[in-house]
Amino acid sequence: MEKKNIDWSNLGFGYLKTDKRFVSQFKDGKWDEGRMTEDDTVVISECAGVLQYAQTIFEGLKAYTTEDGRIVTFRPDLNASRLADSARRLEMPVFPEDRFVEAVKQTVKENAAYVPPYGSGATLYIRPYMFGSNPVIGVKPADEYQFRIFTTPVGPYFKGGAKPITIKVSDFDRAAPHGTGHIKAGLNYAMSLHAIVTAHAEGYDENMYLDAGSRTKVEETGGANFLFVTKDHKVVTPKSSSILPSITRRSLMQVAKDYLGLETEEREVYLDELADFAECGLCGTAAVISPVGKIVDHGKEICFPAGMEKMGEITQKLYDTLTGIQMGRLEAPAGWIEVIE
Repeated sequence: MEKKNIDWSNLGFGYLKTDKRFVSQFKDGKWDEGRMTEDDTVVISECAGVLQYAQTIFEGLKAYTTEDGRIVTFRPDLNASRLADSARRLEMPVFPEDRFVEAVKQTVKENAAYVPPYGSGATLYIRPYMFGSNPVIGVKPADEYQFRIFTTPVGPYFKGGAKPITIKVSDFDRAAPHGTGHIKAGLNYAMSLHAIVTAHAEGYDENMYLDAGSRTKVEETGGANFLFVTKDHKVVTPKSSSILPSITRRSLMQVAKDYLGLETEEREVYLDELADFAECGLCGTAAVISPVGKIVDHGKEICFPAGMEKMGEITQKLYDTLTGIQMGRLEAPAGWIEVIE
């Protein structure tokens, strides 16, 4: 397929309309067959459940052009499973997981001309989402829903390389102990907007949220999980029932163990032990790993030995290995790569 005439190497991380998107309607207790459409607008009632009570969930994944020219996606089955968990928590109908994967593949295939070429540093971002669409004035779940998927080509999250960032320990709470922090609900991200704007205004790149109960344990940022490396090269991630189960984080932990032969541990991580770590990173779909050079806790600076100039040694190896798997340079574990064409 002939690619679109796009300056791939200068793409930013933003929205660019593509040709087709997938939409399926839930009505009278069942999902319809779904269809592809060129219409990028959504028309709903002014009283729709999503507008009144924020009944919406979403996912994010990417399609890549591999070294041998194939178009692939990375572990879409886990996105399907996580969306199903999110739906159950917000009393929304589950979109069947097998249909989710097929809809992702269909949407990418229909927009294959927008999948950036190998080596460009760009990828095709895929956004599946679901929302309550019928009028709801009393506080209750909607009766009708839309499940949709759109795509957009995006450039690398970091222009000119992944320089370590500086983050602050936030005074705000991200999620309650028995709340919705473990699902990918729009409401979680809405409440983080004031906190991130505040952090940026104060000169920080991101927030570190602590557990709302004791405010002594590390949870995550507004949109990424934490990953730490000890001085003896053990890879550690925080454990909490209110952390979103990042697919990238889970993949990196398996890469650390199976590809790099490193010891891994998922456990509670306390704020007062951060100075003992050698490296720190934020992991997610957009950047894979964003290295953290410094954490500021109300004026107290915690500087990691890896420094502020480049990724730490182990973080770089994790990044190179996972992106190598995604781009087809390294053999992937069974089931990790879904080939589109």
